[in-house]
Amino acid sequence: MQTVINKVTGNDANNISGFDHESVPELKGRTAVVTGGTVGIGFEVAKALALAGARVLLLSRRSENAEEAISKIKSEADPTAPIVDVTFTPCDLGSLENVRQVGDRIREQEDRLDILVLDAGVGVNKYDVSADGIDRHFAVNHLGHFYLTNRVLPLMRRTAELPDTHVPRIVAVSSELHRALATTVKFASIDEINTDIGANGLYARSKLANILFIKYGLVERVLRPTNSRIVAIATHPGAVHTTQQDQFKDTFGTVMGTMMKHLTIPFMRNPEQGSLSTLWAATSEEVDQDPAKWNGHYITDPGQLNEESRAAQSPELGKNLWGLSELIVRKNLGPDALLPWDQHM
Repeated sequence: MQTVINKVTGNDANNISGFDHESVPELKGRTAVVTGGTVGIGFEVAKALALAGARVLLLSRRSENAEEAISKIKSEADPTAPIVDVTFTPCDLGSLENVRQVGDRIREQEDRLDILVLDAGVGVNKYDVSADGIDRHFAVNHLGHFYLTNRVLPLMRRTAELPDTHVPRIVAVSSELHRALATTVKFASIDEINTDIGANGLYARSKLANILFIKYGLVERVLRPTNSRIVAIATHPGAVHTTQQDQFKDTFGTVMGTMMKHLTIPFMRNPEQGSLSTLWAATSEEVDQDPAKWNGHYITDPGQLNEESRAAQSPELGKNLWGLSELIVRKNLGPDALLPWDQHM
């Protein structure tokens, strides 16, 4: 049992790595977008990228946290260093129309995009639907990120073609809890997605979608066939104590939810520790040196490849997810809602 707990939480001594925030290389001249960048893991990722010199765009629907997040990042900067470049854009990943507006603004206004971190998400929570009438876990954790990637990918392609450019990265934050999913999941229809399979199942399904999107979507369908230099990686942060645990109260009630939150915290990493696998994937020079080794893979700690669940290794599920994702976007926003995946600027 302890082995299982360690695998999910990331508290296995074998996972200890020498990589930390100080290991992030200089990123001056690079631009990063981090969804969920105002709190938790996303904030720690954004902070490390900004303090390493990157221009960082924080995307979150939590606009009330933005000013505090930016102030915290700037307060930790070296006084002798250049001005920290961090900006905030409100973005509700549960609204495909909002995602289109934000993605297009980034593509049209930014000169480059080197790093795209897909972190924002709904935790283990009760069933609810998004503004587009889709299970909120699936809509926010996967579909919004799927569509955001589509809208900004041409800018990343242009960045990849610039001289002396490091390998651009797309990093999706998944979870080992993707293993806790029933084998009946097929990603075959909207009705299936909108079936309440319980809080744990809804979350696990969305985290499985993150891995399938990277592995059998972006890499197999989009990046590899076009010989793109862009690398896409899925990560597991470990079980991390963030504001997501507050959602236990919505799922299990105030008393039980509070109890579960306090019982689980001792087994969890803090957000800074939880950010390390994603930071490594987004910045490590090892990825520059051997992109093919990491492209489309799933890492659970810095530099540590891990084998996904059997479902996450299913080309059929990957194909179904891709088709369903495109179907939902077009159903809600029209037949021309998606940019061609091979589009350049």
